[in-house]
Amino acid sequence: MHLYLHIPFCRQACHYCDFHFSTSLKAKNDIVKALCQEIALQKDYLKDKNLETIYFGGGTPSLLEDEDFALIFETISTYFTLRPDVEITLEANPDDLTKEKLQLFKKYNINRLSIGIQSFHEPHLKSLNRIHSSEEAETCVKLSQDTGIHNISIDLIYAIPAERDDILYTDLEKATALNTNHISAYCLTIEPQTVFGKWLKQGKIQTIDDDYAATQFDILVTYLAQSGFEQYEISNFARNNQYSRHNTSYWKQEEYLGIGPSAHSFNHVSRQYNVPNNTQYIKALQQNSVPSEIEILSLEDKVNEYLLTGLRTKWGCNIQKINQLSDSNFIELNKKIIQNQLSDNFILIENDTLLLTSKGKLFADRIASDLFM
Repeated sequence: MHLYLHIPFCRQACHYCDFHFSTSLKAKNDIVKALCQEIALQKDYLKDKNLETIYFGGGTPSLLEDEDFALIFETISTYFTLRPDVEITLEANPDDLTKEKLQLFKKYNINRLSIGIQSFHEPHLKSLNRIHSSEEAETCVKLSQDTGIHNISIDLIYAIPAERDDILYTDLEKATALNTNHISAYCLTIEPQTVFGKWLKQGKIQTIDDDYAATQFDILVTYLAQSGFEQYEISNFARNNQYSRHNTSYWKQEEYLGIGPSAHSFNHVSRQYNVPNNTQYIKALQQNSVPSEIEILSLEDKVNEYLLTGLRTKWGCNIQKINQLSDSNFIELNKKIIQNQLSDNFILIENDTLLLTSKGKLFADRIASDLFM
């Protein structure tokens, strides 16, 4: 079983981000109390109270203070049991990772950091509206390791418009030189409600060129493979089998409980979506109500979600499982589509499992949607 906590606060808004957050910290104490109240109300959502992973996402969870963690972990331990090898991940910005803050994380047994570096190139950091500098990005990783936190993931963004590919090469060189075992790399996407989205409407910037993004993706995959990283999910790379156990649970469709405004939950029967509004969230929890919508999953939903998430991973989609979920002979029903995808070298079938080829990873969502029920 897995627990996600959404911490909806940031010091400033990045130009590309469309996650739910606020740049005002005034409601932080009320949000933390509401999170704990929701944990109490949702304690029976997961069949098993034994937690394998806890993930603090956001927003910027590294903004939380000692008293916040104390209340949250006390509440979690009241209603759940933590496995001895529990993975506790916290997303952090480089500028928050002081020696004091890292000692605080150690105090609460936070044993994995996901650090939002995005780039080591100063002009890119400025264009993305990141607070930290390139020097801080490198220093914070070394400081974390010196503090005793060695399970570290670095976030990078590729396909940021640039005249030269050597900027990406330099980012990858610096990231791999830091001796971390996990890198998450995401293609820059311009979402409508972001600053970049508004600039695109105003003609201040252009859309990301698909060919450029594909070239950058190829550079990324090739460089990391040569550096000993395994691409176990389209955007995630690990050395020494240091996969993100929490994120892998999503792709493998294990049950998880999402706590906080905008958080999602999944228990095989339904999906639950919390309201993406801090004020509404706090008010509802003060009245002992979880402000969420529940979607009961149909047979088609279950098949389509398995295809969408499973195909992104190195484990692929087991054909017998698809048959069970769809209550049909999936391959026979989709014979023509699958044959075309095989001919186009988008997919392959090995050990009764559908897998994406290297070429197919460029078109993962389209390939999955072509197979949707």
